[in-house]
Amino acid sequence: MANFELTRELIEEIRWLIDQKDEALLSDILKDMHPADIAEIYEELSIEEAKFLYFLLDDDTAADVLIELEEDDRLRFLKALPSEVIARRFIGRMDSDDAADVIAELDEDRQKEVLSYLEDISMAGDIVDLLNYDEDTAGSLMAKELIKVKESWNIVTCLRSMRRQVEEVDDVYFVYVVDNDGVLKGTLSLKKMLLSSTDTLVRDIYNPDVIAVSADVHSEEVTNIMDKYDLVVLPVIDSIGRLVGRITIDDVVDYMREEAEKDYQLASGITEDVEASDSVWRHTRARIPWLMIGLAGGLLGSRVISAFEGNISEHPEVAFFMPLIAAMGGNVGIQSSAIMVQSIASGGLGFDTNFKKLLKEVSIALLNASALAALAFIYNFAIGSHFALTFTVASAMFSVVMFASLFGTFLPLLLNRMKIDPALATGPFITTLNDISGMFVYLILAAYFFEVFL
Repeated sequence: MANFELTRELIEEIRWLIDQKDEALLSDILKDMHPADIAEIYEELSIEEAKFLYFLLDDDTAADVLIELEEDDRLRFLKALPSEVIARRFIGRMDSDDAADVIAELDEDRQKEVLSYLEDISMAGDIVDLLNYDEDTAGSLMAKELIKVKESWNIVTCLRSMRRQVEEVDDVYFVYVVDNDGVLKGTLSLKKMLLSSTDTLVRDIYNPDVIAVSADVHSEEVTNIMDKYDLVVLPVIDSIGRLVGRITIDDVVDYMREEAEKDYQLASGITEDVEASDSVWRHTRARIPWLMIGLAGGLLGSRVISAFEGNISEHPEVAFFMPLIAAMGGNVGIQSSAIMVQSIASGGLGFDTNFKKLLKEVSIALLNASALAALAFIYNFAIGSHFALTFTVASAMFSVVMFASLFGTFLPLLLNRMKIDPALATGPFITTLNDISGMFVYLILAAYFFEVFL
C-alpha cells in the first residue's frame, strides 16, 4: 500500500464525484486505502457527503474508519445516523473495547437504544460491562475478545475450542490458561501444543509465569508495566483473579497520545481537553481561567513593585535587572517541574521514595544557582556597577534560582500526592508564582544592600 497524502485536489475530486453520484469511481478510489487514510478524507467532508461515502464501504471497513475518526468528527457523524444503523453496521463489527469507546461518546438514552439493536446479545453484555469500568483504568482499556483454554483439557479439546474462539479475535498473541472457575493460571505456547501428543493435558505444558493486571488499576500503571516488560498484550483479571479481558499495545499507544495532548494543554494553561474543531466559546472557556490567574499574578506583582517605589525612584538602576530576575525564576522553575513531572509519569518517582533523586535535583539547583550568581556578579563588577547593585543582583540570582528549582521540584510531588495532575506545575501556575516571589526577593535584597553600602 503506497504512502497516502491528502491533497486539496483529491478532496475536490471526491466532492465532485459525490455530487455526480459516481459510486463506481468512488469505490475504486477507496478500495485500496487504509481506514486511517479514509478517515482523513471524511474529516474534510460535510455530513451528507460523509454519509454518501460511508455507504459505499463494506461493513468492516466502515467500522474501522469510524474508529479512526477524531472524537468530535465521529460524534457529529453518529448524530446524523439512526441508532439501528450504528448498531448493526458499525458497533456489531468492532472489537468490544472499540465499541465501548464509541458508545460511551453518546448520551445515555442513545446508548440504550443502540445496544437494543445489537443482534449479538453476548457482545451487548460485554459492552455494558466495559462501560461500567471507571475511565482511566485497565478495565476501560481492555477488550473482551481473547482465546482461553482450561488447564484440565487435552490438546484435542483445546484445538476444537480455539477454532470457535478465533473467529472473534483479530490477532492471536497468547492462549491463556484458566481453571474451572476462570482464574488465570498462565499461558500456553502454540509451539508446545503442536509438539505435544493429542492426549497431553494443558496443565502439564503451560507456562505459569504470566504478568497480569487488575481491572481497577490506573491506566498509567498499565502503560508503565507494558513498557517495562516490552509487552504487546496484557491480560486483565478481576478482584479474585479471574481472566476478564486483555489490553493490546495499540490501545495503550492511543491512551498515551491522549494523555500527552492533555498534559501539553494543561502545561500551556488550557484547562479543558479541546480540539481544533471546537467552538470559539469552548476554546475561550478553556483558556480564560489561567489567563485570569496570570492577570491576577501580574497585578500582585505590580503591587510588590509599588511597595518599593521609593527605593526604585532613589536607585533607578535597580529596575534594569528586574526582567532578568523574573525570567530566570520562571525558566528554572519550568525546567525543574518538567523533569519531575516526567519522572512521576513514568513511575520513576514518588513522594516518599527515591530520596537520592530528590537530593540530586537539590544539588543541581545549588550548582546552577552558584554558577548564574557568579556570572551576574562578574558582569556587574566588569561594567563598574556599584557594589550594592552587584551584590543585589548576584544574591537575588542565587536565591531566586534556588527557590524556583526547589519549588519546581517539590510542587509536582505535592500535587501528585493530592491527586491533582502534576502537569499543572509546568504551566502558567509555577511561572506566575516564581515571577512574584523572585521580584519580591530581589527588591528586598536591593533595599538591604543599598542601605548597607550607601
